[in-house]
This record gives sequence, C-alpha cells and structure tokens, in this order.
Amino acid sequence: MSNEQIESIVNHEIALEDSHPRGEKPKYFGEVIEQDGSIHAWFGESKSCLHLAIDKATSTIVGAYFDKQETLNGYYHVFYQILTNYGIPYKFLTDNRTVFNYMSLNPDKRTSDKDVLTQYGYACKQLGVDLETTSVSQAKGLIERTNGTFQGRLVNELKLNGITTIEEANKYLLDVFVPYFNKRFAMDYRKFESVFETSPSEEKINYTLAILTPRKIDNGNSIKYQNQYYQPYQDGKLKCFLPKTECLVIKAYNGDLLVTIDEQVFELKELSRNERFSKEFDEVIEVKEKKKYIPPMTHPWKIEYFKKQLKKAHTNYVYA
Repeated sequence: MSNEQIESIVNHEIALEDSHPRGEKPKYFGEVIEQDGSIHAWFGESKSCLHLAIDKATSTIVGAYFDKQETLNGYYHVFYQILTNYGIPYKFLTDNRTVFNYMSLNPDKRTSDKDVLTQYGYACKQLGVDLETTSVSQAKGLIERTNGTFQGRLVNELKLNGITTIEEANKYLLDVFVPYFNKRFAMDYRKFESVFETSPSEEKINYTLAILTPRKIDNGNSIKYQNQYYQPYQDGKLKCFLPKTECLVIKAYNGDLLVTIDEQVFELKELSRNERFSKEFDEVIEVKEKKKYIPPMTHPWKIEYFKKQLKKAHTNYVYA
C-alpha cells in the first residue's frame, strides 16, 4: 500500500464546502429567515420552482409558493405570507441569485457584504428588513435540508392527490402540507420570544411589494410598459405632460398600475389600439366606473430617490 493510500485512509478531514456542519440556532423567532428556491419536478410533466422561507430558530415554515421558475413574483408571495401571518422579520438570509443580489450577474463578483439593491431589496429596505446574501450553501443549511425533506415527501403527496397545476399545488401546499410539516418537524414558535414587528396594513404591503420601473412620457402622452401603452389619469381625467418627462411606474402586489410624475401619483389606464365601442354603430350602455383608491405620494416612490438607489447598486456591481 502506498503512502498516499495510507494517508487517504488515516485522514478523514474534508473541506468545509463538502460538508454540512450544524450550527447554533438564533435565540428569537423572526431573527433570521432563510430563503431559497428549489427547481424540481414537483408535479405534472414540467419542472417548477418551490419558493420557501423557514425561521432558523424554530424550523417553522413561514412562507411557501410554487411558480413556473424562480421569480420575484414567487418571493413576493412568500414575503406577503410572512408579513400577513407573522409580521416584519429582522433578517432574510438568501443566496446570491439575481432576484436578491446584482452580484449574481457575474459569478466572479459575488459578495455577501455589499449593500446592493434589487426590487426585492428595495422592498426590504422600506420595511427595515436586513437582507444578507451568501454564495456558501452551508451558511443556510437549514433551508437546504428542508428542501430535501420536501422533495422526499411533497412530490409523492402531490402525485397521490392527482395535483397537476400550480394553482392546485399552492392550495395543497398552504392548506395541508405546510401545517403538517410545522406540526411534525418544527418547534412551537409560540414558546419562543418573537422579534417580528407588527404586520403592516394591507395597503402598505400592497404598495411595498411593488415593482418600480423608470419610464419617460412619449410624444403621444403615453408610457410603454410591458409592450402595452398607458396614459396617466387623475379623478377620471386624462393628464398631459411634456415628452421625455421622467416618471416611475408602480405595479402593486395586487396588479394595480400607478405612475408618479412631478411628485404626484396618477392612475394608469391602458390605451387600446381600437375603441371598444363605436359611437356611430354600437349602442353604448354607460357603466359607472368604481373610483380607484390612489395612495398619497411617499418617499420610496420619488424617482430621484429610486434612481439614486439603483445607481448605488449598479456601482457596487461594476466596481466590487
């Protein structure tokens, strides 16, 4: 037997990245929430992504959502569940995917200590939630092990129940599997001191878990957004602005579209390519449109503030 073979037998040490060492858990419920997305053949014929969030102190699943891919929409749904059911956590611990960290666009630029900004990070910033990202999977070993548990149990349950769509899977996930998992594997979080802050109002959650997109008014007093044209309205009246006027489109969590222009908030209405009715040939039945609530202008919606944060994030990405 060679010396190399003897050494390989005697020395049992392995590299940290090849191991999954257990670590101490936080003291408080809500102190650290680990998040991850697991792409797998969960149900049906195509793969989908399970977005999962687990409290590190109690191993309680606090949010879960299926989407076709790992998306901002998926993590926003998880965030919504956390905010409405528990409150505002102290910290999220996630990986370096693009939805969380600009550094993930370039593997050589990954970092865990830069104050970079994404849409998700922007929402966290408004609520005062610390967002820490890491490229080391062992740093969030709990969520990694939990994903494995879900794959071993949830796939079979979804199949046994004949579930083939995302809608069915999400309903089963929240109504049946997550309560079962928490009862079976998690500690009773009610026996722990909580550092969750009080849940925000439904209105604040709706407009915080939003997607903000800078745009400019074109020559037709319109804004192009997601391949559709929209125009700003206030109190049911079209408002007109100079071409190239900068604005910030706000897509709220519930899908409502607003726009901020010159420190004011306006409703966005889609501009149809053709009129829905002809005054000459159609009998038009007047339907009174329900007035939509337009929230007041808030600091996070000021375009200069948003652009400043994006510039800060981009600078960190380019020069980190």
